[in-house]
Amino acid sequence: MKRRIMEILDGTSHDNASRILEWVITIVVLTNCAAVILDSVHEIHEAYKDFFHEFEFWSVMFFSAEYVLRTWSYGARYTPEQGGAWKGRKEYVFSFFGLIDFFATAPFYLHFLFPYLDLRVLRVLRLLRILKLSKYNTALQDLFHAVASEKKAFTSALFLLLIATIVSASLMYFAEGHNQPEHFGSIPHCIYWAVITITSGSGNVENLTVAGDIIALITGFLGVCMAAIMTGIVASAFSNQLSRKKAAFGQQLRQALADGIVTDAEQDTLDRLRRQYRLTEQQVQAMMEEIRKEEK
Repeated sequence: MKRRIMEILDGTSHDNASRILEWVITIVVLTNCAAVILDSVHEIHEAYKDFFHEFEFWSVMFFSAEYVLRTWSYGARYTPEQGGAWKGRKEYVFSFFGLIDFFATAPFYLHFLFPYLDLRVLRVLRLLRILKLSKYNTALQDLFHAVASEKKAFTSALFLLLIATIVSASLMYFAEGHNQPEHFGSIPHCIYWAVITITSGSGNVENLTVAGDIIALITGFLGVCMAAIMTGIVASAFSNQLSRKKAAFGQQLRQALADGIVTDAEQDTLDRLRRQYRLTEQQVQAMMEEIRKEEK
């Protein structure tokens, strides 16, 4: 029973119970985020504060039950020889998703223990519940993996960004420092201006000299260029990530089709990988046809 609950909660069973629970958790998380956003509007809060309080209470009970069940059921992950129940539970509690599940309920209990805490802080913490959806969607994980795989390119781009910031700040210091010492009186002040200009396209201070206008224009243009470079790196990394997933799935598919018979175990593995890699049925069918053509 413990292992069955773990498989349903973890989504490894890929049956109706697991899919239904996934949809229920998704709906509860989305409605919670919507409730937090609406509750921040003063007029809506005053009209429906009792409803929001009741909804928050039952949502926390739901998330707390989920957290307790996950912690308890993860004891079935390892046999006594492999470390026992507490190894699995400790692994879940201190994992990324375990911490997300913990902080999904923490704001309610913090407010219960410390009723004078700033409600704005608690609302922000409650919005972190949306990260629970990353269990059922690999987009966030794909982004992290893509950035990690292109870390050298990102490091080079950040180095160029650092150079552009320092050079722009130094030039602006000499161009505007005497005219506006309150804003450009030192290079650190100018670095702040350069960061704002590069990230937003325009600085937060109006320039008084022609040289300052030219430097601001060039700095804004550099910001656009850096955004284009970063976007290109991320797009390339995502494309490479998808190619690696297709290659890994294709290798598994070739092994399954090697003897001409796909067993139930092999089909389960392929279905699990297809969901994990977020491949469509059409993509899998096209890969199967390509492999069969290669074999002929």
